[in-house]
Amino acid sequence: MSFTFHCLDIPDVVVVRPTAHTDGRGSFVETYRRSAFVAAGIDAVFVQDNRVRSGSGVLRGLHFQRSPAAQGKLIQVLWGAVFDVAVDLRRGSPWYGRWLGHELTAESGEMLWVPPGFAHGYAVLGEGADVGYKVTAEYDPSLDAGVCWDDAELAVRWPYANPIVSARDRALPPLADCEAAE
Repeated sequence: MSFTFHCLDIPDVVVVRPTAHTDGRGSFVETYRRSAFVAAGIDAVFVQDNRVRSGSGVLRGLHFQRSPAAQGKLIQVLWGAVFDVAVDLRRGSPWYGRWLGHELTAESGEMLWVPPGFAHGYAVLGEGADVGYKVTAEYDPSLDAGVCWDDAELAVRWPYANPIVSARDRALPPLADCEAAE
């Protein structure tokens, strides 16, 4: 199989490990095959791809898109490394308000599946990072939302205390004042 799938502490968030095929010329990695993902329980249809470049010390998030266009995301680091965070915002979920973090690096090639109903963000580790991600719904600015990255109720353990954060992300509300993600 070209992939292994490993559920994290919140079982709907999944680390996807592709298999690299290496020889004297370099390597080949299959980064997505619908049939393998469906067999692993990830029946997502991706409609948009995004790529973000960020410098050292940058934190992006925590973002989500509300229904009816809540987004699932398949995240991969193309260069560098990030500490990637997903927060469960599904009301009624046993993990509502819980977060988990996972380091993603270009070197490992691991990807993270974050389903609809979660806020997502990451902190750049090292000099910088290029992050690519596939989403299950097209971006709709009228449904764009987020949770404050340093919300005391969430208590995310980011890798550094004073990140570079956009004015928009600094103004996001705490979880207690957040609209539902789904």
